Amino acid sequence: MSDTKTLIENINKALSDYLEPRYPEKIYEAMGYSVMAGGKRLRPVLVLLACRAAGGKDEDAMPFACAMEMIHTYSLIHDDLPAMDNDDLRRGRPTCHKQFDEATAILAGDCLLGYAFETMLDKASEDFDKKYVKAMKVIAQLSGTKGMLVGQVVDVDSEGKKISAETLEYIHRNKTGGLIKAALMAGGIIGGADEDTVNLLESIGEDVGLAFQIKDDILDVTSTAEVLGKPILSDEKNEKVTYVSLYGLEKAQQEYLRITNSALENTKKLGEAAKPLYDYIASLTDRIK
Repeated sequence: MSDTKTLIENINKALSDYLEPRYPEKIYEAMGYSVMAGGKRLRPVLVLLACRAAGGKDEDAMPFACAMEMIHTYSLIHDDLPAMDNDDLRRGRPTCHKQFDEATAILAGDCLLGYAFETMLDKASEDFDKKYVKAMKVIAQLSGTKGMLVGQVVDVDSEGKKISAETLEYIHRNKTGGLIKAALMAGGIIGGADEDTVNLLESIGEDVGLAFQIKDDILDVTSTAEVLGKPILSDEKNEKVTYVSLYGLEKAQQEYLRITNSALENTKKLGEAAKPLYDYIASLTDRIK
């Protein structure tokens, strides 16, 4: 996984450059505080590895990889707000609204979302290649009305209610899975993948996103705040139905492995160029946070 470590270093360098402080400094400080707080960089890594699997180059996909992390971080900032999950810790540090204030946190999230699309548009306007527009459309849809945002809406509306397994899966496949699908599909599009390959990447993203959230549900009851860098049992506090509360820990773990294996089997179909992507997805089964 040394190559992944190098990828993350490159992503962090690019993000740091994008978020270099300027006037008004307070908002850039808040944006940088949240983006550069650590994190797995899952979504930008998936963008770059999918691009490579399709035969593309990192430099073409890097603005989109950084944009994905900006969108993900904006969602976390807003997710932590008192009106949503009301969390005090994120990645082992005070959440943005605790470190600054609620208004600054809202504005920092808003700025990151807008800056993400500005970053992608800069690349698209430089090269005038239709693939960049296609990638942006996928990211716009799956971070909004066909993915993350609608999943969040149903998640918030479901708090304190008994919901069906189908509703829970809808939440997970959209709230968490939306951006993961977007990362893989956008990376493939930028790399030059054909329609069938993009569809396969979408299917892989569906499984990786669902498996990733099930693992989060498991860790919420089996790990510690020190390891996770955020409060444990937060789903129970917010009266949320999870895979663990719905199926029990053992069944949730079985489902996690089954869905991860499905993602890996589909990744094999992408061929030898996707070996780094396969290895990275496989490594997620051992994550502890």
